[in-house]
Amino acid sequence: MFALSDATRLSIVVTLSDGVERTLNELRGEHAKSTVSHHLKVLREAGAISVRSEGVRCFNQLRCDDLETRFPGLMHFLIDQAAAQGIGPSSPPRQNAV
Repeated sequence: MFALSDATRLSIVVTLSDGVERTLNELRGEHAKSTVSHHLKVLREAGAISVRSEGVRCFNQLRCDDLETRFPGLMHFLIDQAAAQGIGPSSPPRQNAV
C-alpha cells in the first residue's frame, strides 16, 4: 500500500493500467530520469509492476491480474480516485502536501 501512496507512483500505475508496456523514458513526463527510476524501483519491489528486459531497454508493465487476485477491486478503485483527483497520464501528478 505504501508504494501506491505517492502521487507520482500512482500516476505511473494509472498510465500502465491500460496494459501497454512502457520504458522509463515513456513514463518520465516532466520528472527527472532518476526520480522516475526510483519510483519504478519502489513499485517493482512492492510487486506492483514487472520488468522485462530486451537488449538495453527495460519494459515496465502493471501486474493487473496478480494485484486483482490479491486485492479484489483495489486497482479499479485507485484508478477511479486518481482520475477524480486529476492524477494520470493526461495531467501532471499533484505534489504531496508537506
